[in-house]
Amino acid sequence: MVRNIGISVSPPRRSCEDINCPFHGKLSVRGRVFTGTLVSAKARKMVVVEHQYSRPVTKYKRFERSKSKMHAYAPECMDVIEGKRVRIAECRPLTKTVAFVVIEVEQ
Repeated sequence: MVRNIGISVSPPRRSCEDINCPFHGKLSVRGRVFTGTLVSAKARKMVVVEHQYSRPVTKYKRFERSKSKMHAYAPECMDVIEGKRVRIAECRPLTKTVAFVVIEVEQ
């Protein structure tokens, strides 16, 4: 059975027994939601997502492109592949550097 996480995303096709899965476990999501490119999926259950955004430069009254990398937890039911676009949502801190979880892999 898939839980409703409160964000309109398509649920994963597979099921898992992961307690830190927002769809099949008890992890709740709250706060910010980002979309980015998956840069690295080498670690077990952890991915690195690169988020690109525009940042204002007030002196020149223009915007510059910036990017930041964030660590996110990848549940077992998500099919994460490097180079794909993913959507991550904020959750409680899971480790020292991981406070986001993958909620959707865009096709």
